Amino acid sequence: MEKVILFIALSLPLIYISRQSLFEPNSHGFTRFFSWECIIALFVFNYRQWFKEPFSLTQIISWLLLIISIWFVLEGVVLLRKARKPGVVRVDDKLYRFEKTTELITSGIYKYIRHPLYSSLLFMTWGIWFKQPGVTTAFVALLSSVLLWFTAKRDERECMAYFGDSYREYMTRTKRLIPFVL
Repeated sequence: MEKVILFIALSLPLIYISRQSLFEPNSHGFTRFFSWECIIALFVFNYRQWFKEPFSLTQIISWLLLIISIWFVLEGVVLLRKARKPGVVRVDDKLYRFEKTTELITSGIYKYIRHPLYSSLLFMTWGIWFKQPGVTTAFVALLSSVLLWFTAKRDERECMAYFGDSYREYMTRTKRLIPFVL
């Protein structure tokens, strides 16, 4: 019962934040919401293991993935904030304020991957899973990963509509989620 209450308590703010995306099934925010829910479920299953056996191999892998996750999100958000041109407004109710970039970012982490924030969620997913690896939670982690893949693909469609050919060309130089790999 405790895990159900924790899951609901963590999901309610997320539902509120995602309320507009939940009514737009073709938006990237729709699939992102369900990925977030998977991440919450993983956390609820594994939170008691967070600091147990801190020097075990799975804990070390977990912390490395979580540190990468934090680095990707920080670098991505900082660059997104810098990419807003003063006086230029991007009107799109499906996007959060920080997502409303008005120029294409191709420096920093964006030089290597197109979606560092989704990559961050991907690394977080597997970082949480490694806290206590299991078959059931592996299914949830895989589902989250697939949802993040679809989220990135949908986001790319939206970016191509906004940025046009420059985004298409950018896609040929960068990976989607994992630098040098994927």
